[in-house]
Amino acid sequence: MTKPLIFAHRGANKEAAENTRSAFDKALEYAIDGIETDIQLSRDEVAVLWHDRFLNKVGLPDQRIDDFDCTQLQAMNFAAHFSAAAAPQGIMSLQEFLDAYRGRYRLLLEIKNRDWEHTSRHEIKVRQTLEMAGARASCPQTSEQDALAPGNDTIMVSSFNLASLVYAHQCAPGFPLVYNLEPEQTLEDARRVLAEQPFLHGLCLPIESLDDTMVKLLRKHDKCIAVYTCNSDEEINKALELGVDILISDVPQKALQVRDR
Repeated sequence: MTKPLIFAHRGANKEAAENTRSAFDKALEYAIDGIETDIQLSRDEVAVLWHDRFLNKVGLPDQRIDDFDCTQLQAMNFAAHFSAAAAPQGIMSLQEFLDAYRGRYRLLLEIKNRDWEHTSRHEIKVRQTLEMAGARASCPQTSEQDALAPGNDTIMVSSFNLASLVYAHQCAPGFPLVYNLEPEQTLEDARRVLAEQPFLHGLCLPIESLDDTMVKLLRKHDKCIAVYTCNSDEEINKALELGVDILISDVPQKALQVRDR
């Protein structure tokens, strides 16, 4: 059986500030297979890497990521919440991330499209991500001069927002798209999504939802199985024993040690 791939969740976020170059570079000190990161949109519609909507972690309570232009976000210190001694780092744009890490490791780009943001911004985020990732977009709003979508899964796009993935599929048929299940979603939800959206490359499941029945369902449909976020020995072993394809962890070095023992 092929070994599951180990993806660093927002980089090595227990050793450096999440979604910063330091966290990604730290993760690369281990023999990881890939990196997972999160995509938001600045006020001036630049795709940037940040998980939360709000900026409490950088000392701006009640201020949102979309309250600021990209240049303003780059001037902030996104490493300070991790350690006062950490070297200051502004927000990283998706383009900077892809320029630095594309081709070196597999990448899982999670588009953070939630109900608080207008659908038009959701679609901008999807189009930008696909274009930068190398997809040939067919959306009417997008030029068609981009390169062919990759025929493998070295770069994948995921989201908890199924409508965004449907739109992404319309823009770039064949691009590997992964639907993230919420913890409260069930086997029946997974079964329905797979039946209604056969284009999906796979599902990304919370470790609590992973069991033998779910694995059999996904294998029946020949889909990729990713699982988040496996940090304890128990969680890592569960994912390995059930034979997932991608194991996402905040402690990738531990996951690697357990996998390779």
